[in-house]
Amino acid sequence: MSNILIIKHGSLGDLIQANGAIKDIKEFYQNRKVFLLTSAPYSIFMSECPYIDGVIIDKKLPRWNLFYLYNLKKLLSKYNFSKVFDLQNSRRTKFYRNFILKNAEWSSSKDTLDPGQSKKDFDTHPVLDRMELQLNKNNIPTKYIKNVDLSWAKEDLSNLTRQYTNRDYILIFPFCSKKHQNKKWPFFKDLTAKIRREYKNNYSVLVAPGPNELQEANQLNAKVIMNDGDPINIKMLISLISGAKFVIANDTGPAHIASHLKKNGLVLFGSHTSAKKVSIENSNFKALSVKKLADLHVDTVMREVKNKLN
Repeated sequence: MSNILIIKHGSLGDLIQANGAIKDIKEFYQNRKVFLLTSAPYSIFMSECPYIDGVIIDKKLPRWNLFYLYNLKKLLSKYNFSKVFDLQNSRRTKFYRNFILKNAEWSSSKDTLDPGQSKKDFDTHPVLDRMELQLNKNNIPTKYIKNVDLSWAKEDLSNLTRQYTNRDYILIFPFCSKKHQNKKWPFFKDLTAKIRREYKNNYSVLVAPGPNELQEANQLNAKVIMNDGDPINIKMLISLISGAKFVIANDTGPAHIASHLKKNGLVLFGSHTSAKKVSIENSNFKALSVKKLADLHVDTVMREVKNKLN
């Protein structure tokens, strides 16, 4: 029997958002094996996802590396994929469609466009709306695409959190990738100091840095969560966010996790994109949007925190 392939390389936030679509695809193809092609940093995490039958790592080496492409094509051919759901919709996956998996039937944003509609216009729609349209074009019911279930990724983190606090806690995520510095609000240290003064008897303020973020985390007025001296993994991150009383973040992966967990919190947006386009807001998790993040005053953010916490 032929198999199904889903392509979603990352980032973390994009992969979290795709979990609903992945579950919908798997429910539709209950009698087929569904595999995920993704980047190495997310392979261990997604290998535990109950909606897929296996993970294939794509090192995403340059396309001029013909040796790698040949081996990738050889590897993928062993799985007998008859259908590919391209949830990444990138130039790389377009290349894969034409040269690596050209014998399979594909579903991508290109195949979802209305007559006369350009991909540029299509990409202005909210990301979850786009995925919903893509699956609907394939007659797949979309029960979970806007109701992402991350319960499979949660675990008991009480032993870890007790090392840092015996109270309810507020989580901050002041980081962003080096190539997206425009997403970064520069005043988290000042905000943390204000939160601690305002809520010193109620909440601890915690921060969970990634592998390259520890030095920055140590400069904040927050307790730095680590697991035996190492950064916490993705499942631990999801569990930590799940237990938080409030979450404040830049537009990054942890913000998308908080949104899909329906946590009470704020995500801070500049002009790099809109909260609507990335489908991040809900009744609990709200966006505070400005033209320039450097102009967003600490008191403005603190006022929103107090409005939502009090």
